[in-house]
Amino acid sequence: MARSSSGVFVAALTAAALAGVGFLAVQAEAAPDKPHSSHAAGAGASGKGEDKGKDGAPADSGTGSGKDAGAKAALPDVPAGSGTGKRVVYALGQKRVWLVGADGKATHSFEVAPSAVNPVPGPYAVTSRDATGTGSDGKAIEHVVRFHRNPAGVVFGFSAAVDGSLPDPAAAGKKTGAVREMPADGRAMWDFALNGTKVVVVA
Repeated sequence: MARSSSGVFVAALTAAALAGVGFLAVQAEAAPDKPHSSHAAGAGASGKGEDKGKDGAPADSGTGSGKDAGAKAALPDVPAGSGTGKRVVYALGQKRVWLVGADGKATHSFEVAPSAVNPVPGPYAVTSRDATGTGSDGKAIEHVVRFHRNPAGVVFGFSAAVDGSLPDPAAAGKKTGAVREMPADGRAMWDFALNGTKVVVVA
């Protein structure tokens, strides 16, 4: 009788165990899929996923790899007959200046407000420079680069008003040789035209 009771007890335990295994299998099958743990951990550790655009492509890195990225607007041609080598070219008719490198290529070009008196076309050189000063119109000026003084005592040079204003030479009523630039162009001239730098004036 004892052996019979023991057999019944073992059979009951076996049935209960099988029922438990079946329940766990059903639960596992019903659970939603989860990302692979190593992938999730990797993304969380770096804090950097690959940024995607709206179309799913990687977002632009901002390196300017596009065809037109970083392209500068073409500068006006350097006037013919303005010499060779590193130089400042000032075209009276165009009211424009070019900063030309040793390779003959312009690195910067800009319009200017011409002086009341024009210098005679020809080659000159930077004779003196002043970081600051006062213009003939009473304006505070900066980056003064002078290149000529004519027999009448008129001094010719480039400068920029600190406030960015451009004078009206006719209204000033003074015979001056100050060629006025915008501040950013004045800085470019200052950095480029050291003492002795060639300045070529063309018609």
